[in-house]
Amino acid sequence: MIAEVKTREPLIFALALGGTILTFFVVVLGAFVRLTDAGLGCPDWPGCYGHLDVPRTPEEIAAAEQVRPERPVDITKAWIEMIHRYVAGGLGLLILAIAITAWRRRHRGVPWVLPFALVALVLFQSLLGMWTVTLLLKPAIVTAHLAGGLLTLSLMAWLTLAHAPRLPSMRVGRGACQLGYVAMVVLCVQILLGGWTSTNYAALACTDFPTCQGEWWPEMDFGEGFRIWRGLGVDYEFGVLDSPAMTAVHKAHRLGAIAATLALGAFALLCLASRRPAAQFAGATVLGLLMLQLALGVGNVVFHLPLWLATAHNGGAALLLVAMVAALYMMAKRDVSA
Repeated sequence: MIAEVKTREPLIFALALGGTILTFFVVVLGAFVRLTDAGLGCPDWPGCYGHLDVPRTPEEIAAAEQVRPERPVDITKAWIEMIHRYVAGGLGLLILAIAITAWRRRHRGVPWVLPFALVALVLFQSLLGMWTVTLLLKPAIVTAHLAGGLLTLSLMAWLTLAHAPRLPSMRVGRGACQLGYVAMVVLCVQILLGGWTSTNYAALACTDFPTCQGEWWPEMDFGEGFRIWRGLGVDYEFGVLDSPAMTAVHKAHRLGAIAATLALGAFALLCLASRRPAAQFAGATVLGLLMLQLALGVGNVVFHLPLWLATAHNGGAALLLVAMVAALYMMAKRDVSA
């Protein structure tokens, strides 16, 4: 059972809902930055070659390349990176506004701890964004940055639900409730595996399906593939792993997909078997998004990672995460049945 919000604030609900949508957009835009290899489009932080925007004139470009001769200016990639920073900055200001609003209305019983926790999380996210650039796309940092973005999305969704009017509870059996938490953990691990696959440029290590390189169990090096730290000064743009290591990373993500399908699918089916409309709706939503994710994942392999499909796969993972957050919130809203 979770503590109910005694005073639901329509303003905080509206801000949190807008923030949730904006956070989703930031997460998808971050995926687009990775997939277009624009993570080092601006090799400094928070500006771009010392500018608040992007160097555009021949004189500005020449001056920038004198300072950073190892990073020639690519205006398209630089703008992609800077737009992501601008939107993320706007999200930070919105979350700060939510925290201030909650603090000012705390005497009405409005909780303020979660909004301020979100402010702290966004500040840490900005540090991870800086380290992503200064540490040259180190996979551990980039994956942590992705995890932080999705945690922000989850908490923003939870805050929205906490202030939502007339939200139904989802009474299901204790077994379904416990399976829901297990499925959430499995989903989070799978998302991290997906982030690790992307940041290590291993998405195309296997270009056939359901086999990999024509085999069910090709040569793989899991130790090297999941080596977290490789020291400082290593440029990770376009990857540093050899083929067996990248294959191990890709294969782990596929195995994770099987585990996530079993856990999330079982949870969704138990919800669908419930007589309560809220549980049935949650189960149908989770199952539908799960099937979509599987189709997008297979499509990325078969069609060799087209940009729109790869971006959609990241967005689908974020939507599935939000759907599970909503389901768990409604299950925990009141005591579940035995």
